[in-house]
Amino acid sequence: MLHSLIVLWFRLTLEWGYAGVFLFMAVESTVFPLPSEVVIPPAAYWAAQGHLHFWGVVAAATLGSWAGSALSYAVARAVGRPLIVRYGRYVLVTEKKWLLAEAWINRYSAAGVFFSRLLPGVRHLVSLPAGAARMSFGVFTVMTLAGSLVWSTVLAWFGARVLADEPQLLQDPDALVRVLKDKLAWFIAAVAVLLVLYVVVDVIGRRLRRDGGGTGPSEGAADGV
Repeated sequence: MLHSLIVLWFRLTLEWGYAGVFLFMAVESTVFPLPSEVVIPPAAYWAAQGHLHFWGVVAAATLGSWAGSALSYAVARAVGRPLIVRYGRYVLVTEKKWLLAEAWINRYSAAGVFFSRLLPGVRHLVSLPAGAARMSFGVFTVMTLAGSLVWSTVLAWFGARVLADEPQLLQDPDALVRVLKDKLAWFIAAVAVLLVLYVVVDVIGRRLRRDGGGTGPSEGAADGV
């Protein structure tokens, strides 16, 4: 069933051009498990053949990602955490997935929205806890657009080159997803390293601010003595 849907999405992306990229990237950014690897690369390959424009594909993918994420954010903000935890399993959001995405937002806040757009597993879920937690929609939008732009550009660039070398993958969406995941492993690793560095810098900064805040009153008391 899922394979048949992926093949359909793959074909429609090629037929509908920018509109298909926008629509299916919006779907990918909701709770529905549509891999972006079968949406952006074929359109980017089409762009390389002169049928579309590379940056048009990136723009459609970025805006589509934001639209789907904004929808999930709005729904979660409206219904709240209790209903999502209770009924989420009926729309493919199990409690385990919710807790993973919620922990991500609780730990990384706005930066978590940005990094989530670059990593598998939490990319399509993080909008829900962000909405339920009532994160500023402006901040959410900026982080979502920034992360989606980076991911869409990288995926389009790699996708176009992979398909130029192996055009037969256009006939096999499953194989295309596997090949792209292998090719992009280094990028995912680089994002993970950047995330670790961000966490380290953030922790050090918090400790320095805490220590600095604690030193001021002590010094003042010492001067008073």
